[in-house]
Amino acid sequence: MYKTLRSSIERKIPLTDNEWKFVVEKAEFIKLKKNEYLQIQDSNSSYEGFILKGAFKTYILNDNGTESVIFFSFENEWMCDLESFYHQKPTTYNIKAIEDSEILVISKTNKTLLFEQVPKLIQFHIIMVEKANIAIQQRLIDVLNKTSKQRYLEFIEKHPQKADKINNRNLSSYLGVSHEFLSKIKKKC
Repeated sequence: MYKTLRSSIERKIPLTDNEWKFVVEKAEFIKLKKNEYLQIQDSNSSYEGFILKGAFKTYILNDNGTESVIFFSFENEWMCDLESFYHQKPTTYNIKAIEDSEILVISKTNKTLLFEQVPKLIQFHIIMVEKANIAIQQRLIDVLNKTSKQRYLEFIEKHPQKADKINNRNLSSYLGVSHEFLSKIKKKC
């Protein structure tokens, strides 16, 4: 079960079996059914998570009750509400399973202890934060400079196996278009 996590880490930094043991001790395995929450907006529980199986949407619930999907996260990807996790502030986002999922999570307290036990994980942490910042910047650039159709085509090209599992409501929210407009985009493609 933890094999994919170890592979993910060791693509960037090598770990001894003893160092790996510390990682396993600090991680918690969670199973979520479709539509269950890992995190609820404005709560005080935030985790850094590695997805073993399944998919999640990260979104905010607007004042008018509509959802704005910020990101989708899939197998072998990391996800985190960065500000909440690192600064121990109330959560900004909802993180919800969009299919039955399995995830390994770590709390801020356990991550701090892990850094003390395995200091070279700080290097991995820096790489992860850099990758998250790049993803956020790329998402912003895409929203500002690409058409909805371009963003849709890039999304289905990047995630061909997952695109069909995401319902039109979530996908249209992610793209920032209405359901009707998304249907038109899909018909033209």
